[in-house]
Amino acid sequence: MATADTALDARERTSGETDKRRQILDGARAVFMASGFDGASMGEIAKAAGVSKGTLYVYFDSKEALFEDLALSEKRGLAEVLFRLDADDPDVRSVLTRLGRSYLAEMIRPEHVTVIRMVIGACEKFPRLGQAFFEAGPVQGTTRLAAYLDAQVAASRLRPADTNLAARQFLQICQAGLLTRLLFNAGDGVSQAEIEHNVSEAVRVFLAGYSPEA
Repeated sequence: MATADTALDARERTSGETDKRRQILDGARAVFMASGFDGASMGEIAKAAGVSKGTLYVYFDSKEALFEDLALSEKRGLAEVLFRLDADDPDVRSVLTRLGRSYLAEMIRPEHVTVIRMVIGACEKFPRLGQAFFEAGPVQGTTRLAAYLDAQVAASRLRPADTNLAARQFLQICQAGLLTRLLFNAGDGVSQAEIEHNVSEAVRVFLAGYSPEA
């Protein structure tokens, strides 16, 4: 039977492994952002993370596995933070407005745009990466928003509808044109005025289609 000291040792090992893993991911993030997926090497990542290549390979057996872990953890965390919605909040307009603003603010971050570009560039060679990234981010966000919309339908605040489709429509209208412009590095960055305009229009169109009076 494990003693208290044995359990403590196990927790310390787990904590140490978690810290080392985070250290590696931080180093990898810096290298990927600077060099892109194809330009990054495991040697550069090990150097940036302050670990040996041997230690790096203990945690990740390839550059692809490391990039996948980094991209998925960031995308999953984004979905969890942005789509923490209170199903009991009756003010649908305010909930969607707050979500739209925070969603766009994250979507247009230069770091996030860079990650999306890298995933798009790598997913033809590594299709599993694209699928996993899509499921960790867009699918999770849509599912969480659809659950909120389901609660509003049940409370008769919205009319019965395909809430998964409605969630996708709302998010797409919010980012309409803005994210695409950034992905292609076309034109200037996105202004706060553009965010406010896109979100207000997305909320207006959404409620025009899904409010009980529609």
